[in-house]
Amino acid sequence: MTTSLPAWDSLRSGDLLPPLELPPLTRLALALYCGASGDHNPIHVDTDFARAAGMPDVFAHGMLSAAWLGRLLTDWVPQTALRSLDVRFAAMTHVGERITCSGRVAETFVDNGRRMARLALSTANQDGMVKLTGEALVELA
Repeated sequence: MTTSLPAWDSLRSGDLLPPLELPPLTRLALALYCGASGDHNPIHVDTDFARAAGMPDVFAHGMLSAAWLGRLLTDWVPQTALRSLDVRFAAMTHVGERITCSGRVAETFVDNGRRMARLALSTANQDGMVKLTGEALVELA
């Protein structure tokens, strides 16, 4: 997908980014993320290990959720426009949950001649339970 910068003059606080709706989380997706990220913590792929640790089942890596927010952003603006992304983990994402990533423009401002937008971001499951919150800064032409 080719992305282009949103028009600076048309952005307003409260504007919504197009949501990113993901398919239900699968064990295969978790295993693939282990390989791609190099994070092979068995609590994310080994049900017996997760249960021995007191969890009902495996669950997603927190950084997988952060990556989904990165994808939301780069579906909206080119990667070169990103200046920062900060996230806070709120709840575990479990196998079978359908996650939607969303964002809104919190503010626009000019910093040393650079047109910036601060974005409020989150992921939530199909029941509206927030799993991750975040904030990003993007520079717009």
